[in-house]
This record gives sequence, C-alpha cells and structure tokens, in this order.
Amino acid sequence: MRAQLGDQLIVESPTTGVTRRDGEIVGLRHEDGTPPYDVHWSDTDEVTLVFPGPDAHVHHVEHKHGSPYGPSPDERG
Repeated sequence: MRAQLGDQLIVESPTTGVTRRDGEIVGLRHEDGTPPYDVHWSDTDEVTLVFPGPDAHVHHVEHKHGSPYGPSPDERG
C-alpha cells in the first residue's frame, strides 16, 4: 500500500463490505508512501496514526500540477 498526502484512506467493514470509516491522509511517516499514516477522520475530525489492515485501501486523489501534495515535474519521470 502506498499513498500521497491528500489521498483518502477507506476502511471497509470486513463482514458487509460497506465503508465503515474514511479520512484524509495528512501525514506520511515514510518517503515512499508506505504505512503508517496520519489520518484526519471525517467522522470524528481527529487525526490519528494508522497502521492500515487488510480491510483498508487508499483512494488516490488526482494531484494537480503545482499542488503541495502532488509530485514535482522532476519526480514524475
């Protein structure tokens, strides 16, 4: 699992497959985008450190050119 700042972390219910929780990734602990992540949860408005389990996935948000969250032109390759 890899993420960028601004991506959405979605945690599914393991039994029903419906969204149980979602939040915006606001902090990365590793430069390569691997977990853990600092997540700002939409339901509680809190930021917590998250080690995503098998019931979680990342929804990649399109990062516009010039955005502080997107790669610089040099990083795009």
